[in-house]
Amino acid sequence: MSDIEFTGISKTYPDGTHAVTDLDLRIESGSFTVFVGPSGCGKTTSMRMINRMIRPSAGTITIAGQDISTIDPVKLRLGIGYVIQSGGLLPHRTVVDNVATVPVLRGDSRRAARAAVLEVLDRVGLDRSLAGRYPAQLSGGQQQRVGVARALAADPPVLLMDEPFSAVDPVVRGELQIEMQRLQAELHKTIVFVTHDIDEAITLGDRLAVFGRGGVLQQYDSPQRVLSQPATDFVADFVGRDRGYRGLSFRAANSVPLHEIQTTTTDGVSKLRLERGDWVLVVDANGRPVGWIDVTGVEAVRGGRTLYESMSAGGSLFTPSGDLRQALDAAISSPAGIGVAVDDSGAAHGGVLATEVLEQLAGQRAAEDAERNRHYFEQEAAQ
Repeated sequence: MSDIEFTGISKTYPDGTHAVTDLDLRIESGSFTVFVGPSGCGKTTSMRMINRMIRPSAGTITIAGQDISTIDPVKLRLGIGYVIQSGGLLPHRTVVDNVATVPVLRGDSRRAARAAVLEVLDRVGLDRSLAGRYPAQLSGGQQQRVGVARALAADPPVLLMDEPFSAVDPVVRGELQIEMQRLQAELHKTIVFVTHDIDEAITLGDRLAVFGRGGVLQQYDSPQRVLSQPATDFVADFVGRDRGYRGLSFRAANSVPLHEIQTTTTDGVSKLRLERGDWVLVVDANGRPVGWIDVTGVEAVRGGRTLYESMSAGGSLFTPSGDLRQALDAAISSPAGIGVAVDDSGAAHGGVLATEVLEQLAGQRAAEDAERNRHYFEQEAAQ
């Protein structure tokens, strides 16, 4: 077990700044907890107190029931993985030696540590051919994966992650978030993850700790309850007025009807005969969506312009195993007004309409209301 508990934790700096105020919080072993809030709200300070990089002014922190102030800080840190922005890699060391850092410090031979590193690279989705490269020879996303690999190399029960994905572009960030979800499903670490991005928090966290100014904990709850039942006005403002839209991510889209959509390959575009207002989905040789095209785009291709210049934005894609937020976003971001559903290979296999996504939402809510009413009347009858 590696649960983490904050009891009466405060941090006040010599200039009188209150970074954290009277924090009581219990993080369950094996959970993915996200500390989220605006800049300067104490979330990073709270996380860094777990590995004693910052010492509290008052209160105690325990890991697996042991007061961390009684543990040698070096020994404590060697048992806690730590990931920061841009990986925090040593620029003069190769990937393999960066990842082997903690195992070597813990007493493993360099040869044994390097051999074990290759398996860790596999685990975080990095090709073994990168083992001999230096950080400067890697992309931002690769550097961040190396940072995660280094944190996991000694198989620590606790993993601290300080805004690790904020320095990469949105596409890579999404890929890294998916990778973290996969790793956590496999490894079941006790993860404390810091971010200022509420969408990232909702995507990753089992539980969210929302911090406000002065390091005051505003709410500690599941992402769904933070969105649907914000505990304070601060939380409601922080998660945003579109929290109902974000809440759709907790509702399955597998019952939304799929409609047949007209497709063509890039070679077949010039042969299309479309009326004004008609749209066709262009796909590649494997059936994967490339983008939507209408009569204006077809005429442009016939006039000698490239297909890329003529196609309207493709809109978002979603899988039927995804959620209502993805389905609705796919429909409303598509120029054709049709969201494209893709299978595991990425091939298009149907379309959804925004109106039918909303009908699905209404049906789910009606079923939930009926279940609550049934449960209420059963309790009343039992009394």
